This record gives sequence, C-alpha cells and structure tokens, in this order.
Amino acid sequence: MAGLDKNTPQPTEIKLHQKSRVMEIAFADGSRFHLPYEFLRVYSPSAEVRGHGHGQEVLQVGKLNVEITGIEPVGSYAVQPIFSDGHDTGIFSWDYLYELGQNQDTLWARYLQNLSAAGASREPIPGFEERPKTK
Repeated sequence: MAGLDKNTPQPTEIKLHQKSRVMEIAFADGSRFHLPYEFLRVYSPSAEVRGHGHGQEVLQVGKLNVEITGIEPVGSYAVQPIFSDGHDTGIFSWDYLYELGQNQDTLWARYLQNLSAAGASREPIPGFEERPKTK
C-alpha cells in the first residue's frame, strides 16, 4: 500500500461535501484537491478494486451516485471511507490521496476510456439499488 512517503505533505484539512459528493483535502504545501466520491470509489486502493496483482484490476461500473456515508481515521497516515454501496475496505493513505489529486484528470480520462472499451456505464444498473453490504 502506498502511504508512508516522508516527502508527501501532510493534510491540513479534509471536508466531505455531501451535496456535491466531493472530498476536499488541503495539504501543508498549499495544494488543495476536490475529489469526487465516484472518483475515489473507482480508484479505491482495496484488493476488491485493484486485485492482488498487475492485470487483476476490476473495472468499477455504475458508481455515478455513490456517496461517502462515513470516514474513519487509520493511524496518523490514512483514512478509510465508507461508501453507500457497502464498500469499506479501501485505506487511502495521505500520499495516495495526494497522488490522486495530482493526477486526477489523467486518471479520470483513463477510467472513462476503460468504461467505454468495456461497453459499461457510470450510471447505476437499472433495477439494482446500491445497498450497504451486511456483515
């Protein structure tokens, strides 16, 4: 897991904007990123999304309306969002969030290309309501 690069600036503020579904995160170097919940969900660092090795990534579809319903700190190096579709296993380190912010445009374009190539959509699947998984 990315997460412990001593050169990555530390966050100074994290805000969840529920109406716009955007995480705003400011870093000590003055950088400020606005990361949509959908973007965070489809780029979750979890094994469920990334797989267990190169080439095992799982394309996330139908996440347009996903929300973050909670967020938990993980030590002093990360946060773990809880998404409205039940996904709660991604631990977002400060350096991973910083990387996502710096590369957001490129990563988003790549995601949209992958969706198009797969004939998939950002729209939720008709007749399927996102529900938190039960434990």
